[in-house]
Amino acid sequence: MAGMTSSARPLLNRRLAEFGTTIFAEMSALALSTGSINLGQGFPDTDGPEEVREAAVRALREGRGNQYPPGPGIPELRGAIAAHQERRYGLSYDPDAEVLVTAGATEAIAAALLALLEPGDEVVALEPYYDSYAACIAMAGGTRVPVTLRPDGGAFRLDLDELRAAVTPRTRLLLVNTPHNPTGTVLTRAELTAIAELAVERDLLVVTDEVYEHLVYDEAEHIPLATFPGMRERTVTIGSAGKTFSFTGWKVGWVTSTPELVTAVRSAKQFLTYVSAGPFQYAIAEALRLPDSYFDGIRADLRRKRDLLGDGLRTAGFEVYQPRGTYFITTDIRPLGEKDAYAFCRALPERCGVVAIPNSVFYDDPEAGRSQVRFAFCKQDGILQEAADRLRRLAA
Repeated sequence: MAGMTSSARPLLNRRLAEFGTTIFAEMSALALSTGSINLGQGFPDTDGPEEVREAAVRALREGRGNQYPPGPGIPELRGAIAAHQERRYGLSYDPDAEVLVTAGATEAIAAALLALLEPGDEVVALEPYYDSYAACIAMAGGTRVPVTLRPDGGAFRLDLDELRAAVTPRTRLLLVNTPHNPTGTVLTRAELTAIAELAVERDLLVVTDEVYEHLVYDEAEHIPLATFPGMRERTVTIGSAGKTFSFTGWKVGWVTSTPELVTAVRSAKQFLTYVSAGPFQYAIAEALRLPDSYFDGIRADLRRKRDLLGDGLRTAGFEVYQPRGTYFITTDIRPLGEKDAYAFCRALPERCGVVAIPNSVFYDDPEAGRSQVRFAFCKQDGILQEAADRLRRLAA
């Protein structure tokens, strides 16, 4: 028959065969088909600052970025990123040699792993992990080695002994995410010190995903791993504008590191998108220079939203793990008499008109997160209140 292949070989590269459609696409489609409130995928339902949006419009009208921008990113944005790292963390980067603009953090992760891994290299990653981590490690031919964050005292904790034991002579790099999606964990200074000491001792590279750096609550503090002794020269730090400024569709991310590591990552990145988001780069350059009051305001607003949804989830009968960062709440469904998070999330739209994400898909061993469900609280207050009201049907 026309269009058929005579080969018995599967069409999809075997490295990607285990992944299929992302859980976010599946659950967002379910939200649309059922008319449910979507607390699954992590995107705000309102735009960010008007002055940042207008900066993008101005760039479009003035013809800045409408054609290919420079491969490493426009100078204005690279300078703003370097200034941000210096102002916030005392990290000094050369905007011409040590900063690379990417198509969001997702491309930055992909480019870093494709650039730095050889087939057979092991990558130690904290699980549960964002689903692109596993796929990118697989595409690079690496082997992922999970170290599981485990529930303890109403939050998730890192076992440093388990982390150390996971490192072998085949380990090439550590992939660290803090503030951590999906658990909301923010690694402490003591934990980061231990990670840094391990990386230096075993001469490991480290890729750190810090896209939620400004979204930390209560007494939590985000401390970049690159600030620790011996770490600047071995750490690829990944940041992003989407979460901080509520323009997730613009897909503006970045890498900061040494000239040698940035050159390596750029060598892979140039064959992925090459460049992206031209006019938006100008807008994010302005966004990064917003006053501290903006960053304080979004943090306070999201903390309030966290508490609003968290209270509703507790009332509905969930066990709630209080997040100290990000805009996700992880819950346990066993107090509701449920055990299977995936089945629970598939049924939840019909039961309550709410969509959430099963954390089990973020684990190598799904049993480790079998009863965990993640909700996003980066939504309007009225939406969160309506979702909480609907979820109370579970308690009834």
